[in-house]
Amino acid sequence: MAPVSLQSIVKEFELEVIAEYGNLEEIRISVADVTRPGLQLAGYFDHFGPDRIQVLGNMETAFLDRMESKERHERIDALFSRGIPCLVLTRNHEAHPELLECSKKYSTPVLRTSLPTSDFTSAIVKYLNVELAPRMSMHGVLIEVYGEGILILGESGVGKSETALEVVKRGHRLIADDLVEVRRVSDTTLLGRAPEIIRHLIEIRGIGILDVKELYGVSSVKMQENINFVINLELWDEKKTYERLGINEETTSILGIDVPSITIPVRPGRNLAIIVEVAAINFRQKSMGYNAAKALTDRVFGPST
Repeated sequence: MAPVSLQSIVKEFELEVIAEYGNLEEIRISVADVTRPGLQLAGYFDHFGPDRIQVLGNMETAFLDRMESKERHERIDALFSRGIPCLVLTRNHEAHPELLECSKKYSTPVLRTSLPTSDFTSAIVKYLNVELAPRMSMHGVLIEVYGEGILILGESGVGKSETALEVVKRGHRLIADDLVEVRRVSDTTLLGRAPEIIRHLIEIRGIGILDVKELYGVSSVKMQENINFVINLELWDEKKTYERLGINEETTSILGIDVPSITIPVRPGRNLAIIVEVAAINFRQKSMGYNAAKALTDRVFGPST
């Protein structure tokens, strides 16, 4: 988990910099949470997390407005002295002179946004959860098919990129080719994206590098997508018995999360793009409670008890 620079947050949320001391890039945020320091401005610091971004909204600003200048300076100084990374004013609130004095004393940046406090806090927590999530890079292809994020894995040369290109031609979207950055954003959710340097690009042996966005338009690509399903491609092995009914459920473990998966054998003549489409539809059906293999079993042997 790599901390996020305060400069990146300022850029992402287009924050107005009221006071900074040349340290926006050096200040790192490593906690995916924020604090509205109402209790702290009242003097209560038990269980206070000084490594969190501090946000002042209507209530905190109104509370400070009711204080005399000396008391206001003491309360704000007590907050800044804990070593907070920064302070953000929402709803374009003006910074009190005492706040700017303490900011300069401790070289703590003061930022501002026009967003309501609840909107800003929820947005930045969501952003930090993604940016600070455990991550790994995988050799594979990530596409979106009928709204499902499909991660295609397999040995080099098995046909992952060619399959993805054909799927994109059929109206679906490419997220990443060759290298997929995977982040665990919750206990049940994986998010995949492409490294910025190869975003929207795909490599086809014999042709070279193609820009999918330029070839098929902006509707053919997507920045990121949840990984809902994994398709493992492998060269057909005559000695191996492959699943024919789909009763046995497979999973692929990624960052500690078991993702539903299937293994598709590859050999000349198989239309992998159509197979991937059908696999996505079948996965969605199963997610909605219908399993064709189980329905067939029930027809033959009767409903299981």
